[in-house]
Order: sequence, then C-alpha cells, then structure tokens
Amino acid sequence: MSEVRIAAEPRTEFGKGAARRARRAGKVPAVLYGHGTDPRHITLPGHDLMLALKTPNVLLRVDGVEGKENLVLPKSVQRDPIKGFLEHVDLLVVKKGEKVNVEIAVNLTGDVASGASVYQELVTVEVAAEATHIPEGVEHSVEGMEDGAHVVAGDLRLPAGVELVTDPEAWVASVSADQAAEGEEPEEGGSEGEGESAASESAE
Repeated sequence: MSEVRIAAEPRTEFGKGAARRARRAGKVPAVLYGHGTDPRHITLPGHDLMLALKTPNVLLRVDGVEGKENLVLPKSVQRDPIKGFLEHVDLLVVKKGEKVNVEIAVNLTGDVASGASVYQELVTVEVAAEATHIPEGVEHSVEGMEDGAHVVAGDLRLPAGVELVTDPEAWVASVSADQAAEGEEPEEGGSEGEGESAASESAE
C-alpha cells in the first residue's frame, strides 16, 4: 500500500470562519483521533493532501503533532459538493501490527459468455487488514461465466492476512442474458402472429 509523509500544524481557531480562512491559505482542517487519546485539531497542506487521497486507503505519516510522528488512515473526507475541494478530514491514528477495518475496491476481470452481461452489485467490500499492509483492491475473474451465474463476497481471494468483514453471502456480481438478445424472440413471435392474423382475414 502507499504511504505518504505530510506535515501538520496545530489548529487553535475553530468555527466556519476559521475553516474558511484556513482553506483560503491552502490548508485543510483535520482531526486526529484514536487509541484513547483526545481529538487533536490540525491543518494539513491542501495540495499535498489532495494528491495523497487519490490513492484509496493511503497511509499518512503526519509530522508536527505534539512533537511526534503519527501513523494515520483517512476515515472521513468531506468535500465541497459543487467545487469538490477538501473541506475537512478525520484521521484515525493506527499502529503497526494492529488490524483496521477498511473498504477496498472489487475489480472484475475477463469477459462473460457471449450474449450475456455482468452486473456488479458491490464495488467495494469491507475487510480487516494490518494497518501498514492494506490492499488497494481485490480482483476476481468472471471469464466465461454464463447467464444465471453469480459471485458472492466469500468467493473473493483476499491477500494473506486480510479477513473479510462483509457478509460472505452478499452478492458482488451477477450474470444475465443481454436484454437485446431476449427482446429479439418476442419480435419474431409478433411477426408470426401478424402473419396468422392476416391469413385469417384473407380466409374470411
């Protein structure tokens, strides 16, 4: 997994006005919490943080908080709904060797049988992984799967040491015959029906 070092500054002003001033200065308000400690309020450099957050479950080494380094995971990221800039981030303090629950992406590979399509029900699953060895995602092949087949969370092959938290019976993906292919038959049937109707009218 990716690991990024980032410098923090203590935050002494609070409220919406203070948050706006911090963002105008290119900084993002954040809170560190976890391991029984009181929440610690800081600001982080906005550009560096934005780049780091492009990697799912990125591990941050935050310097400058009470004179020590903190290993943290982003747990809640708030963005402006219109402009998309970072508004606030909650950071969970973790320690090497401990397990944390995170969401990882499910990437389907391969092609299903001809005339069918795959529908992904879950794009992520929750897993428990060691804080410094969180996988970015998990791949599962749907190569050759036919109409009616499905994939459940328990079918996913997770890396060693990673445990599934999501219900193993939860559907991740299903395979169905293409609607276009199914729609062709009724159209043909409709043509036959029209022909029969025309024949009947002629007989009359």
